[in-house]
Amino acid sequence: MPLDRDDSDILDGLPTHHIRAKAQRRRGLLFLGLAVAGVQLTMAVQMGLNANFLKGDLGISGFQFGMIEATRESCGVLAFAILAVLAGIAEPLIGTAMLLLLAAGIGSYFFAHSYVFVLLMSLVWSQGLHVWMPLPNSMTLALAEKGRAGFRLGQIQGAGSAGYGFGLIAALALTLGGVPMRPMYLLAAAAAVFAATSCLGIPRQIKTPGPRLVFRRAYSLYYVLCLLEGWRKQISISFAGFLLVEQYKAKVQTILLLMAIVQVIGYTASPHVGRLIDRIGERRILIFYYSCLALLFVGYAVVRTPYVLYGVFIIDSSFFVFALALTTYVNRIAPKSEHTPTLSMGVAMNHVAAVAMPFVGGILWKYLGYQWAFLTGAATAALSILAARRLPRHGGHSVT
Repeated sequence: MPLDRDDSDILDGLPTHHIRAKAQRRRGLLFLGLAVAGVQLTMAVQMGLNANFLKGDLGISGFQFGMIEATRESCGVLAFAILAVLAGIAEPLIGTAMLLLLAAGIGSYFFAHSYVFVLLMSLVWSQGLHVWMPLPNSMTLALAEKGRAGFRLGQIQGAGSAGYGFGLIAALALTLGGVPMRPMYLLAAAAAVFAATSCLGIPRQIKTPGPRLVFRRAYSLYYVLCLLEGWRKQISISFAGFLLVEQYKAKVQTILLLMAIVQVIGYTASPHVGRLIDRIGERRILIFYYSCLALLFVGYAVVRTPYVLYGVFIIDSSFFVFALALTTYVNRIAPKSEHTPTLSMGVAMNHVAAVAMPFVGGILWKYLGYQWAFLTGAATAALSILAARRLPRHGGHSVT
């Protein structure tokens, strides 16, 4: 992960001796980037194989797929309570423990032969993942220099995109070489163990000294945006790939290739988008982001040409980078002591919607047709535009 030369001398919350502080910042960002890359490599294999594995090996239906996703995403709500209990413990240590849980759950897919087993094991790895999810952003904010949070977040997300892309390319090469899908889950688990080990290299002074739970009226707009983001994100994650597999018979190699293209775009674009957020603010970025998503979801519903849908899938998935603006907004409205609990509350809000959406989407898919699952996404993106318009203009104060 490339690191910028223009580091400040003081690292908030860490020793302030000039050389030592700069070295710790660089070391922390490096190991955090490695951890994020390892996690994303793991998730690349899981997400890349998921639809084909569940449909091809286990014969999962669209409704059952929705139920697995809804159950798995419920871990996001529980993650908030777990982080509250663990408040005060060094965040790198929490990350290590959660990533070992991720490794155990993902590796167990090697033995999966039933819908129920997958359902249970998805709870194991998903709980580890969801407790981990707010930690990279929180640790990045702790390591970032003043005025450069967006850039540093972009760097870390770029490292994740690199790991995700490498995982997809490796999985693609293995499938083309005739390797079955099941052993790949063991490789994914090994990458999660590597990520857990990398967390041990992050300065352990990074912890949440503030309140265990944060729910403030001043942050209400952030909560609303996270709730809407969770609904629309789950449509992209859960149903877009399944649409290509079930309706258009996309092969696992095709899905892996599409996702690899997405990660190349994400790796290239993330630092630039981070700088753009620092320069023009969250409001304009998020309005653009949600406007494009509304059109893309309509595209999933009405387009019938597979290759055009592949393009829609690539653009939709690549646009996740713009959600960085939600994290930089937290950096603007909340003190450092409340970053982790506030981000965790955002994850919880995100997953309240993420639990409901696969359930509702699975029912719509079964009884009304897949188009309606995506049209609800377009409606959610439209509501997100209205919410984003209430954000302060760049340089202004928060509006709640």
